[in-house]
Amino acid sequence: MNFAILIPILLLYLGIMSALAYYGYKTTRSEADYLVGGRGINPTVMALSYGATFISTSSLIGFGGVASLYGFGLLWLCFLNIVFGVFVSFVFFGTRIRKVSEQLEAYTFAELLGKRYQSKFITVFSGIIIFVLMPAYTSIVLVGGGRFLQETLSMNYNVALLVLAVIVGFYVLSGGIKAVMYTDAFAAIVMFVGMAIFLFMGYKAVGGVIAGHAGLTAMKDLVPQSLVEQGHRGWTSMPELGSPIWWTLVSTIVMGVGIGVLAQPQLVMRFMTVKNNQALYRSVIVGGVFIFFMTGAAFMLGPISNLYFHEHVGKLSIEAAKGNVDLVIPALINHLMPEWFVYLFTLTLLSAAISTISSLIHLQGSAFGQDILKSFGVTSFFGIDASRIGVLIGIVAAVVLSYVLPGGVIAQATAFWFGICAAGFLPVMIGAFFWKGSTRAGAKASMIVGFAISILGFIFLHEKEAAVLGLSKALFGKDTLLAYPMTHVDPLFYALPLSAIVFVIVSLLTKKETATGEQHEEQAG
Repeated sequence: MNFAILIPILLLYLGIMSALAYYGYKTTRSEADYLVGGRGINPTVMALSYGATFISTSSLIGFGGVASLYGFGLLWLCFLNIVFGVFVSFVFFGTRIRKVSEQLEAYTFAELLGKRYQSKFITVFSGIIIFVLMPAYTSIVLVGGGRFLQETLSMNYNVALLVLAVIVGFYVLSGGIKAVMYTDAFAAIVMFVGMAIFLFMGYKAVGGVIAGHAGLTAMKDLVPQSLVEQGHRGWTSMPELGSPIWWTLVSTIVMGVGIGVLAQPQLVMRFMTVKNNQALYRSVIVGGVFIFFMTGAAFMLGPISNLYFHEHVGKLSIEAAKGNVDLVIPALINHLMPEWFVYLFTLTLLSAAISTISSLIHLQGSAFGQDILKSFGVTSFFGIDASRIGVLIGIVAAVVLSYVLPGGVIAQATAFWFGICAAGFLPVMIGAFFWKGSTRAGAKASMIVGFAISILGFIFLHEKEAAVLGLSKALFGKDTLLAYPMTHVDPLFYALPLSAIVFVIVSLLTKKETATGEQHEEQAG
């Protein structure tokens, strides 16, 4: 790349982002402004921020690379993202969350659940889960951005990580959620334009949609034997039912992320920032179109990249990417796209990384300062707001984990975070907003069971994580405690039902609590 061209483009881009962050800073005057944007964010800005937060480098780089390996089956995740991630989230969950959070004067996800159930334990426990486990998700978004900069700009990977972390830290520390959402909205526009062009050029390079899919179908015999033995039946077909790849694709990637999106704290926060339900309804179209183009494009270009690389370099995508699925999409861009697009996509990936990381870091800071420390009466350290201290800790933790995690784990780590959130938070959220018979005791038990079973499942049963962690091997002499198919069934499949069952049973067995939160919820209904 010509740095004489790239640097002015980056400076212009960062200048716009900085101006938006400064505007957010100037209009942030209170705790409510910093945490929930004063509950007056424009619905279009909210929808674009929601989409940009949802669609990170893990979606574009990680899941695009996984799609190149598994095929068009990932499009089911695109479908669930639109149905659950946009329609159900905005119309059903979003409206209730907005009303109840305003009436309870709750400014964070954990505080909302805690006040709804009148439980300090729920607030602090949720805050700890977010603050301790979310850096794993934040780090793989950093990794995705860092890998793209490494591959495309020949930048040192370590330098790329630090640059991204510093930029994000500046936005979050200065302007809070307003700066995050304004920069998110601009980032979303850049991402949309970049992915739309990439999708068009990708299919054009293989002769169009019909010719491209026909050519990819004809490559069925080229699927590596190791994947065939695990159930792979070609990039345009679903894997064999019940095979290892089928379980990974369906239980971990499609269901884990597709259902887990409903219980993502960083996305729930967006619903607290708008003025009324009409704003949420107006946001649905914008959010749906954005999610469709972003995830759909990545999930289609991943498989099609096999046809492109086979025709041009005589290799499959994974071979062209030197065995690392996280490098498939960057490699496709370098081979396929003209030089001007590489500059645009550099901004697209920067936008995807910055928008998601900033939202995650803001949430971690809020969890540390608002949900954990403020619950015990601590609001600052040496005159510095505790939430901002949490932001700094979150950034450092994400950078450190970025060095620790192995390559090719972006999609897997994303599914891990989405899955444990679904098991730990989703039943409690449904009970909080839709079931008047839910109780504090039921919510506590459900959260503990959901998170505990999920984490134990990843440590002792799910092969990919258990083998890497090695705890099962050290304690019991084998990588996993149970045989196939449990080695490939995502813990979400059993942790979420168990969490829901415990929630219902304990709520029914404990005395119905006529808490302030329930009274507010009834008014919200």
